[in-house]
Amino acid sequence: MTNDTAFTGYADPSLHAKGLYIAGKWEAGTGIPVTDPSSGKTLVEVPDASIEDAMRAVDAAEAAAADWRETSPRERSEILRRWFTLMSEHAEELALLISLENGKALADARGEVTYAAEFFRWYAEEATRIGGEFRHTPSGAHNILVDHEPIGIAVLITPWNFPAAMATRKIGPALAAGCTVILKPASETPLTAYAMARLGEEAGVPPGVVNVLTTTNPGPVTSAMLADPRVRKLSFTGSTGVGRTLLAEAAKTVVYCSMELGGNAPFVVFDDADLSAALDGAMVAKMRNGGEACTAANRFYVQSGIHDAFVKGLTERMSGLKLGAGYDPDTQCGPMITTKAVDKIDRLVSEATSRGARATTGGAPLDGSGYYYPPTVLENVPTDAALAHEEIFGPVAAIYRFDTEEEAIRLANDTEYGLAAYVYSRDIMQAMRVGRGIETGMVGINRGLMSDPAAPFGGAKQSGQGREGGVTGILEFMEPKYFAVEF
Repeated sequence: MTNDTAFTGYADPSLHAKGLYIAGKWEAGTGIPVTDPSSGKTLVEVPDASIEDAMRAVDAAEAAAADWRETSPRERSEILRRWFTLMSEHAEELALLISLENGKALADARGEVTYAAEFFRWYAEEATRIGGEFRHTPSGAHNILVDHEPIGIAVLITPWNFPAAMATRKIGPALAAGCTVILKPASETPLTAYAMARLGEEAGVPPGVVNVLTTTNPGPVTSAMLADPRVRKLSFTGSTGVGRTLLAEAAKTVVYCSMELGGNAPFVVFDDADLSAALDGAMVAKMRNGGEACTAANRFYVQSGIHDAFVKGLTERMSGLKLGAGYDPDTQCGPMITTKAVDKIDRLVSEATSRGARATTGGAPLDGSGYYYPPTVLENVPTDAALAHEEIFGPVAAIYRFDTEEEAIRLANDTEYGLAAYVYSRDIMQAMRVGRGIETGMVGINRGLMSDPAAPFGGAKQSGQGREGGVTGILEFMEPKYFAVEF
């Protein structure tokens, strides 16, 4: 399979070049080239939305808001369930489309589609379970009744690394709660977002409930939407730096924010760990999506007794991965998203090796077309190297040696981030103790994959605020209303 292969159905990039999608209508345009990272070639162009386009999307969301808010939970549930079914029916086409515009290996893209669809199924169920509260005041003077109402129009901003899952993780709970939305996907991977909108239309989402726009001018476009008093919610997934800027913008109109920001996950392996299981988990935690994930394990802290065996095993596994175009079924590691991403990885690796780190495999970018960086293992990495403190977002495993449990916790916490962590030990009490000691929102104990639609996803420190997924995710799009009732 090559980039000249003819793709059909929802996998056809030309089908999704007809956005913007506002008020249930497709508006053609150009201005944003969408590139295949496997070859560097342009697939199609999509429209470049202006501030005026964004405000029309807010108008459309407002026009649809009252009716959508008044739909029954069952009706919203059925639409989300149909959306899940349609995603499942078109899963292979969606996976091919993701691999085309994102570059990720087809196996990873298939996994993303399955994961993404589950958010619609999960929130189809949660839509009918929105709870309330009734209790007596301690004084007995009156009763407390608490209801939950839709928060209002929501702006959803998603990144390029999981173009389907990051959209459904926001759209699902927002629609289940009764909110209308404006989705702004990353300009690198807009095609999947437009494919999702087409499926939503087919599932019965009313015009204006979901609007999608792409822009090369995200700052002013987003600021204009946040400045509109009709917009009451911002849900953002992306870098910590951009998140800080958006929080400042949202503060001007006191827009409620959910932020899923950067990560720099530690992967802690104790001497008593099952080596084979730890290596299995390391490959999942590091190489899922080619390392381009906020939950990716970046800093591998391995206790001295098992350190050398772990380095040897990880080197063998990483060096054996097949590099190639994401949509080639044999590929195990696809390209990075852009040349800029490759340059950043190269800068971090070069700085570490110049200070004594040693590459046991990989360690330098590849020549030729496409944006490739080989799977890389580094040992003897200084703990103050830039690699230890910046999010790598690539297929690089930096390994550090430690001796004591206290040292492992201290090293794991030596970062501004606190999204995810992984701990491997046969001593479950030790693993839980270390997990509690690490300042993070999520911990994988003896497993390299933790994301699940039924679990609350989010971080601590500079990794964000709020949670997505789970029973709490829908509450991010609702406001509690208290009634003081005398009866």
